[in-house]
Amino acid sequence: MNIALNNGDWSGSWVADRLGVELVGDDGLRSLLGLALRRNPKRAHLLVSSVLGKHVPQSPSVVYGHGFALGRRVRELLGDEEAARAVVVGYAETATGLGHSVADGVGLAPYLHSTRRPVPGIAPAGGFEESHSHATSHLLLPENPALLAGDGPLVLVDDEFSTGNTILNTIRDLHARYPRKRYVVVALVDMRSAADAGRLTSFAGEIDARVDLVASASGTVRLPEGVLEKGQELVARYEALQGVAPEADARCNPPGARGGVESAATAAWARPAPTGPHPNDNRTTPHVTHIDLHWPRGLPDGGRHGFTPAHRIRLETALPTMAARLAEALPPDARRVLTLGFEELMYAPLRVARELEALVTAEVRYSTTTRSPVLAVDDPGYAIRSRLVFPAHDNPADGPGERYAYNVAGAGFDAVVVFVDSAGDTPELHAPDGLLARLGAHAPHVLLAVVPSYVPALTEESPAMLPEPLRGPAFSSYPPEDVGWLLQDLSDVTLEAPTEEREEAIQSGGAHYAESLPVEYQPSERYQALFHAALETSAARIAQAVGVVTETVMAERSPRPVLVSLARAGTPVGVLMRRWARFRYGVELPHYAVSIVRGRGIDANALRWLAAHHDPRDVVFVDGWTGKGAITRELADAVEEFEEREGVSGFDPEIAVLADPGSCVRTYGTREDFLIPSACLNSTVSGLISRTVLRSDLVGPDDFHGAKFYRELAGADVSVAFLDAIAARFEEVVDAVDEAVKEMAVADRTPSWEGWAAVERISEEYGIHDVNLVKPGVGETTRVLLRRVPWKILARAGAGADLDHVRLLAEQRGVPVEEVGELPYTCVGLIHPKYTRGATGADGRAVNV
Repeated sequence: MNIALNNGDWSGSWVADRLGVELVGDDGLRSLLGLALRRNPKRAHLLVSSVLGKHVPQSPSVVYGHGFALGRRVRELLGDEEAARAVVVGYAETATGLGHSVADGVGLAPYLHSTRRPVPGIAPAGGFEESHSHATSHLLLPENPALLAGDGPLVLVDDEFSTGNTILNTIRDLHARYPRKRYVVVALVDMRSAADAGRLTSFAGEIDARVDLVASASGTVRLPEGVLEKGQELVARYEALQGVAPEADARCNPPGARGGVESAATAAWARPAPTGPHPNDNRTTPHVTHIDLHWPRGLPDGGRHGFTPAHRIRLETALPTMAARLAEALPPDARRVLTLGFEELMYAPLRVARELEALVTAEVRYSTTTRSPVLAVDDPGYAIRSRLVFPAHDNPADGPGERYAYNVAGAGFDAVVVFVDSAGDTPELHAPDGLLARLGAHAPHVLLAVVPSYVPALTEESPAMLPEPLRGPAFSSYPPEDVGWLLQDLSDVTLEAPTEEREEAIQSGGAHYAESLPVEYQPSERYQALFHAALETSAARIAQAVGVVTETVMAERSPRPVLVSLARAGTPVGVLMRRWARFRYGVELPHYAVSIVRGRGIDANALRWLAAHHDPRDVVFVDGWTGKGAITRELADAVEEFEEREGVSGFDPEIAVLADPGSCVRTYGTREDFLIPSACLNSTVSGLISRTVLRSDLVGPDDFHGAKFYRELAGADVSVAFLDAIAARFEEVVDAVDEAVKEMAVADRTPSWEGWAAVERISEEYGIHDVNLVKPGVGETTRVLLRRVPWKILARAGAGADLDHVRLLAEQRGVPVEEVGELPYTCVGLIHPKYTRGATGADGRAVNV
């Protein structure tokens, strides 16, 4: 529909009235766009977005929300599986923050934005021209060259489509290097003509690829004949007036001056600009408050060299602390605060600003500086009311020049927080005519936050780049946000061996248990019924234990812990702890699963990845339960060795567990030995992931340990159903959790290691003489029956329904269950000592010995 252009409230009416420009499109188009004029020989008018956060200060929640919503639409378009394989690319400089927000909405897509800042030693992975832009050349400089090399969908994000030329140039360049079958083009507004839209459709046919388009609004700009010349004449007339009569406005400087403010010059053309001091009256650099945000070490400042899902999790974890430090630095009486980003550095200040907005009572607005010269006219019907002009301060590759901040002067900000990366923190920034001085003339408080410029590691001595975590649905049946697996996918390798063969090889010393996998046990209908009955009976008890251990971790270890579960028994517990934190506090805790192997230690490459992406002090290792405490000791030794070798410190090796019947740790949900239903099954309750594998011919020195994804067992999978059943009971156990946490806070939780003492006693009493063959507790006993060759089961006299599944499995395998009066555990599983197939029969069924 045609939008009326004579409404003085619309910030495009001034240009429309004078040049005859028509905006035709969706009902919401005018709320997203205004019009301005610029000094550009190719296009006189400029579409000014009110929700982009570039030229117009806007609520950071509004800015981020528009991008995130577009990303959600892309995810719906692609479907979860394709979205998990997508890569998002944004355009410098205007759409760097928008593209990053879209990537967040897509979910787990890595993000890269083009840049105009070359980096020595980084070879471009692509490049293209933006013909209508003030600065036309774009580079793609991913740290990981493989980022663009996959065949998943490529999502291209810009603030607007005017002709589609930039998109065509980009796809043409990248498709020649990295051909793929699908592209998605995203923008806030699609302003192409019908002819331009047809060109993109034809081009998609030429390259035999599907190209979809997602936009918040669409329309076209109708330009009368000669509009470019008329626009240039109008801009020249205004600039001449501003240059000839600088005293007509107390804040105007001639366009040729170094810095200053440009605004409307005479009442005949527009209203006078807001009053304020002349910048040249400010002879000294204003006082600037420096803020140390505690930006996470090694975290990229944006997508210039790639921003992965793991980077996003690190940023999410650090945002509350950074925003709190900023809030503390603001003047207490500030009513209106601007967070001002810096050219391509849009996303980091946007996210901090959005977090700040929720912390303070002041009105928070967000915008960024820009390279693009735009005429300022102080009229409600014009999108650019004022501009600050200052010299570039990041030693740009194309040489020195003017830079601009729009709609800041005269906007009544009590404080301006300037975000720059360290490459932009130069003497020019702090000079008497620099950005900080210009802002100081218009806001009583100027604060500076410097984000470290991320420089990719380029030295040949650098260790091999570790891959990003595997996630569902490509690896595991868990939702992708629930857990990232620091493992390599060995699904195509045959690793299973009969239980009896494995046991004989393990006990004879011919193989390690982690070099092969047991054949996945497929439960009978009777056993499955026991699992579901056990889940129904114990769900509330498990929910309470989840709440207690999570609350204890967040109170005593870290308010924003990085959960690292020990695959695979710890993984469902880590997911549940993450869900509790979201349920109780609305926080999204990062969660990974890593491999630890008895006798071989924890995966050192996984620790190396964690240290590179998170503060080790925030890492909390998670497991399902303790038995005799062997893994607890294994982890402590492995972490100590890793830190000595790598020069890394901060990892706390104490495990947080759901149940600690062995009294081996201080952080637990309960010390009762009861049935945790996830112990009843194998992969079908653990995201369809196998035990972890460590074998020298499959796992190299720079590889993660391996595991398999049993996609073929999807029909029997209860992984998510198990999680949902527990999480559904969270609400009803809150009071009990709070009471238990209070009691634990004052209790003596020093580990007694009584479980270890009991295992040693049983090992000698039953003539086994090997503690590794004694598996205490319900969970460990279940593992013995499912994966090893059991000899006998010791059950505490009077143990009830917690052992129903154990008794059934023992019956199926012909294993005797012996009731014992004094037993610190509900049950103990004994692996057959000195196992040979002859000792138990060729079918693997145990015989009495």
